[in-house]
Amino acid sequence: MQPIAWQISLVLMALVAFGFAFVAINSGRRQEDYSPLQKSAYRLRSRLFWGLVLVFGPAMIYTLFELPYDAARANTGAGPVQVVDATGYQWRWELSQDQFAVGQPVEFRVTSADVNHGFGIYDANLHLVAQTQAMPGYTNTLRHTFSEEGTYRILCMEYCGLAHHNMLTEIRVGAQ
Repeated sequence: MQPIAWQISLVLMALVAFGFAFVAINSGRRQEDYSPLQKSAYRLRSRLFWGLVLVFGPAMIYTLFELPYDAARANTGAGPVQVVDATGYQWRWELSQDQFAVGQPVEFRVTSADVNHGFGIYDANLHLVAQTQAMPGYTNTLRHTFSEEGTYRILCMEYCGLAHHNMLTEIRVGAQ
């Protein structure tokens, strides 16, 4: 941890400890009439709520315009959609295809044969590119268009048993 970070952390912990001590010391005092304090707190809470609605409401509405996100991103590529059946087993992935073209949309139809798994696609630097759940008896659809060539890894993102850490496979994305 950086020297300044632990100092800030220490100051914040001291403030929290002071707050707990203040409440503990003053908890024994009795106040007869809480109504002025209660009215002030309710007024502040109401103003805070409507302020947050005004600030974050438009941003939330704006982000809904491109739903569903995966479909909007998948249609940016050229060519037909490549459909891939992906099934999770303890402790392996089974794909109907493992080679794809850059810029061509891919639709992963993800399910599980046994327990819940997390289907995560990672690039060469192990940055998460796309994800969905693999559940028994249900098929989730994940659409993604690969923009860069390379070898991608599919890792399980949900603990599924003793060999969970070995549950991976690779896919290759190349030129058309």
